[in-house]
Amino acid sequence: MKKKLLATTTTLLASAMLSASVFALTDPPVDPVDPVDPTDPPSSDNVRGPDPTESALESTRGGPYSVRTQNVSSLSARGFGGGTIHYPTNAGTNMGAIAVVPGFVSYENSIEWWGSRLASWGFVVITIDTNTTVDQPDSRADQLSAALDLLVSESNSGSSAISGLVDPSRLGAIGWSMGGGGSLKLATERNLKAIIPQAPWYTGSSTFRRLTTPTMIIACEADVVAPVGQHASPFYNAIPDSTPKAFLEINGGSHFCANSGYSDEDLLGKYGIAWMKRFMDDDTRYSQFLCGPNHESNRNISEYRDTCNY
Repeated sequence: MKKKLLATTTTLLASAMLSASVFALTDPPVDPVDPVDPTDPPSSDNVRGPDPTESALESTRGGPYSVRTQNVSSLSARGFGGGTIHYPTNAGTNMGAIAVVPGFVSYENSIEWWGSRLASWGFVVITIDTNTTVDQPDSRADQLSAALDLLVSESNSGSSAISGLVDPSRLGAIGWSMGGGGSLKLATERNLKAIIPQAPWYTGSSTFRRLTTPTMIIACEADVVAPVGQHASPFYNAIPDSTPKAFLEINGGSHFCANSGYSDEDLLGKYGIAWMKRFMDDDTRYSQFLCGPNHESNRNISEYRDTCNY
């Protein structure tokens, strides 16, 4: 669904400041679409879960796994402003881990929907607040990295709720706006399996031309805060064609088009889950949703580019 354009920084700040509290203590499990027996052996160490379908990926109820959450207070977080860990309860162990960061003058609740959605498909996810709401992209890259370090550390702890759940060799990041710029920046500094920058904003010195991390850029067609022609599209073009990459532009979307309360979650869920499953889990069952027929036949997508086949 198209959203009304929110064009000014003042509106952005107001929207952020009126947001609800960002810290959930412990949420009830998310009802699974299709319960999975976690004892069923996957076809490889990373591949898990039933064969994916478009309807399952688009379902706002989530994926095949039940999800719980764990609060990370700002006092206990090191290097970022606290947040929420979302983890599956019946997906086995050694899962990929993903950190998600919001944008300028925004809070965790603007991107928190990604947490339970991705966790329900077999990832350990942390959605975070930043140290201050005005932190720049390079700082957000550092904070994403610190959040991933926390997930690895908690997984290595025998007393943690996510003990043994994280595979430290399979890490990923998602960021919106300046957080999207931060996810791109982090991928130039740290070995990541996949990233999804959303409406990315970045003006610093970058090395995106050497990026080797599989990258899906989600752009918002009517974005006046980070105009597509100045940010998302040049970033995509800079990434080498030898790197798996995709560019998905939301038809008529404002800068907020990938955010909680604004997002077309069935569309973004399908592509975001498919991207992370394909490259973090190396699960080729998800390639069918990223490559193939003309994606622009979906009226909510104004442009789609890719470097298939992958």
